[in-house]
Amino acid sequence: MTITYKVNHPISAQQLANVFEQSGIKRPYDDLKRLQQMINNSSLLISAWDEQALIGVARSMTDFSYCCYLSDLAVISTHQERGVGKKLIDLTREQIGPSCNLVLLSAPNAMSYYPKISFTAASHAFFIPRTN
Repeated sequence: MTITYKVNHPISAQQLANVFEQSGIKRPYDDLKRLQQMINNSSLLISAWDEQALIGVARSMTDFSYCCYLSDLAVISTHQERGVGKKLIDLTREQIGPSCNLVLLSAPNAMSYYPKISFTAASHAFFIPRTN
């Protein structure tokens, strides 16, 4: 298996939906219009491919200067625990540079994963949840 990674390579809403659904991440994979907006409004999209199949994404909003919010990190279940997620994060960090903070909100079942790959937990974050 040879995984290739691409920066800001076009993907379709359906491809993103498939990754979200097959990864177990809680995202609106049945709302293709919303997914297309998510793709269109991303500043940085790193994708992982197994031949022609999209198997992972790291989708971010960033100013490439001070802060980057990693909104989605998803790898389909058949390719998890093979370093794909870590590589997606490494490539995101490479793109944003060393002066830019990388911030994310973790799913509850992934809380133990992020400290293993150099993230520091923050107890001083706040958010207002979406209503739909």
